[in-house]
Parts: sequence; C-alpha cells; structure tokens
Amino acid sequence: MEKMITSRLKFFARAIFFALAIAVATLGSLRAATSESQPATNSEPKAQVVIVSDRLATEAFVPSNERVQLMVQRGVVALTGKTNLVSAWRSLLSTNGVVSANDVIGLKVFSQPGPNSGTRPAVVAAVIEGLLAAGVAARHIIIWDKETADLRKAGFFDLAEHYGVRAMATAQSAYDEKTFYESELLGNLIWGDVEFGHKGSSVGRKSYVSKAVSREMTKIISITPLLNHNLAGVSGHLYGLAVGSVDNIGRFEANSRALVRAIPEICALAAIGDKDVLNITDALICQYEGGERGLLHYSTVLNELRFSKDPVALDVLSVEELNRQREKAKAPPVKTSPDLYSNASLVELGVSDPKRIRVQVLN
Repeated sequence: MEKMITSRLKFFARAIFFALAIAVATLGSLRAATSESQPATNSEPKAQVVIVSDRLATEAFVPSNERVQLMVQRGVVALTGKTNLVSAWRSLLSTNGVVSANDVIGLKVFSQPGPNSGTRPAVVAAVIEGLLAAGVAARHIIIWDKETADLRKAGFFDLAEHYGVRAMATAQSAYDEKTFYESELLGNLIWGDVEFGHKGSSVGRKSYVSKAVSREMTKIISITPLLNHNLAGVSGHLYGLAVGSVDNIGRFEANSRALVRAIPEICALAAIGDKDVLNITDALICQYEGGERGLLHYSTVLNELRFSKDPVALDVLSVEELNRQREKAKAPPVKTSPDLYSNASLVELGVSDPKRIRVQVLN
C-alpha cells in the first residue's frame, strides 16, 4: 500500500513539474514575441539643434538687422515648439510661462575679435528685442564678457545704451570668494585675480567665479561666433562661458590636457552651468583661422544662426563646420582633441556624439 501511495505521489509531482515547465516556456515565448513586436526604446539623450538660414542675412560681411531679427524669432519659436514669439521666450525663461520679476538675464558674448569676427551686435540686439517683448525689464538684462575694452571695441556698450540694458566685464568686477573651481595646476596670478599678492603653497590653485555670474544673474544665454580656437577647436559656448566666468584662467590656455578637463568642469559648476537656458551660435560668418583676431580673409559667409539648449551639441557641430571650411579653402588642417566635448558629456553638460544630435534646418 505504501509503495502504491509513493508511486502516485511521484506521478503527481512529475505532472506538476511538467505543467510548470510548460507555463514558464509559454510565458518566455510571450515575452519574446512582445519584445520583437515592441523593440526597446533607446534611452540615450538626444540634442535638438535648429539652424535658420537666410542667404540675404549679410552683405559684404555686414549683417542685416531686420533679417537677423527674423532669424532669431524663427529659431526660438522652432526650438521651443511654441506658436508665437512671446510664449517661446517665456518658456525658455520659466517653467510656468511667467517671467519672474527677480530674474536677471546675462547675455554672454565673445567680444575680443571685434564686431566682425566676434559675436555680432545685430544678433544680440535681436535677442534683447525678444526678451523685452517677453516682459523682461531692460535693467535686468546684462551683456557681459571678460574685458571692458573688448566689449567697448565690439560695440556692446553702445548697444546697451540704446536699449537701456547693462554691459559688464567680469575682469573689472568683483569675484565670489565662496564659489570657485580648484585644480592642482598653479597659475601665474595677475592683478585683479582674487589671490594676487597672496602667499602660500596653495595660492594659484583656485579660479573664482564672478559675483555677477554667481549671485546676480539667474539665467544665461550664450551667444558665440563660429570662430576657431587652436586648442578647444572652437571659441564656442563652453570655452567662452568658462573663460568669461572665472579669474586665474590663463593657466589652462597653453596646456591642452589641462584645458580639455578644466573647461567642462568650470561650466559644470552650479553657479554657471545650471543657469544656461539657451545657446546661439552666430554662424553668419565662419572664421576658420585666426582665433581671437578678426581675419575676414580666412572666413566664409554661411548666413546661419544655430539654436539649442545644448551647448555641447552646438560646439561639436561648429568644430565639424570649421573642419569642412578649412578643407574647402585648402587651408592647413588643425588637429584638435575631441576630449573637451566628450568630457563635457561625462559631466552631463550635453551630447557630444554627432549621431545623437537631431538637426532641423529652416531656409
């Protein structure tokens, strides 16, 4: 009797085992079928870039103010997906469509090469027009860069006076001693740097952020020219923002290994990178040689403005464009390291892989 019961128990146990096996196999098949019919989505981030082109935007290297203003309007509306200009600007400046009365918007320009090869005042004027239309008070708009002389030479003090906004140079303003970037590389401090004249083994290891950037500006719009840089590849959004925001920056300028690390890390400081809401590459003219000097005979007219919330994506596209223009002009190639932009991706400033950049062109 016991043997019969044991035999029946074994039979039922085997039956249950096979039933479970069939159920598991069926479930696996269903999951596989579901996976094939609904492929997994790619979670890698994509950058959105809008390029606005107008072949009549410049004449003899001189921008048309009216056409540039229309280009900026089209770019901002397309980038945000809004139906009108005011709501487009407000969506960039706020989360609820209402611009705070306490917001101070810093327009970061690159003025050293002058008005022809640096950031063009016509582009900045168009941005100011948009901000004013969105309800930003003129006194809460600051055009800024590193040096007063460069801003004045490029015409930005005159532009600021015209609109009733402010123009400010960080090198001639105070620095925030509580907000800084630190590196083991020592700098040769100059007058105006926070630690100039100080003594000690650690002096020269810090780059302090401008108080205007860290404490006064709540949002930053970066507007840079399409201009080559022999170490960074382009005098673009990352390079321009980092160099303009801190003191003791010269220690990185002659050291490519230090530069490609420092620039992204400076931009990643919360006092700087977290405030970046819009980036515009002034590609009306592409200067592929000369760096910080205005050399229009090494330039190509593109008549484009490029817009993105992603500064890395714009800079990567700018490096590619500079290489294309050098090749077309049969100019000597410039080999620059992509590490600056891959490092920027690592600290989550944006997308450095061109395959992950979605470009929309408006003619």
